[in-house]
Amino acid sequence: MNNPSDSDGIWKRAEIESPCVKLCQIHPEARICIGCYRTMEEIGAWSRMTPEARREVMAELPERAPQLRKRRGGRAGRQDR
Repeated sequence: MNNPSDSDGIWKRAEIESPCVKLCQIHPEARICIGCYRTMEEIGAWSRMTPEARREVMAELPERAPQLRKRRGGRAGRQDR
């Protein structure tokens, strides 16, 4: 019998992995995902993007993190307004 791990290499692709961290919520002001920092358009098109386009997006992601202003909930959040 074949060992299942032997066939794992067959299914692996040389693709850029998705930056998704399963924390999917779009920031209301910045319009980017608070988990992976991609735009909704980038998320939707990811499976159809070329490896080069994916690399470009991945290179931009670290610069996007500072765009997210931390939101505070409850009374403390209302006092900032």
